[in-house]
Amino acid sequence: MTDASLSVGTVPARARELAARLAALFERDVEIVGQLNDAQQRLHRANDRLWSGLAPDAFGLIYDGAATAGHSQIATLIEKVSSGAERGSRTAVLKALQDAHWQLHRGFCRYQSACEERRQLAFDVGELSQQLTEALTGAGFSAKEARNADVHQLAVGIRPTTGDRGGSGR
Repeated sequence: MTDASLSVGTVPARARELAARLAALFERDVEIVGQLNDAQQRLHRANDRLWSGLAPDAFGLIYDGAATAGHSQIATLIEKVSSGAERGSRTAVLKALQDAHWQLHRGFCRYQSACEERRQLAFDVGELSQQLTEALTGAGFSAKEARNADVHQLAVGIRPTTGDRGGSGR
């Protein structure tokens, strides 16, 4: 869209305020997605500490040394326990398992919390979007134009004047 197809100051104050609130919610959504990705990576790393590349009978190594336990921090510690190669290996295995458990627990809680926050944010976005659509249609936008309006432009009072007024704001 070119500058010639925009007009400034023709967006009602209520629509500008709603658009600004929506734009802020969109920014918050980006932050939440970052938290979800971080939590997922934490879960992945914690899970990798437990077992990676396990043989079908990985626990056989604990009992008779016959199976390959895979490649992980825990597998290495279990090999040391079964071979008697290192004093205190059993304690190290238990500590590593406990650490991985709590890392998984914290990662899961953070992921679940961010999902819930994002669900609530989606509800708020839906409510504000409906209010913004009503405010814009009341100001002369068609329903399609109101739905496609760019909230970042609207928030600063810029109103598209031609075409479908499509934007990536929502």
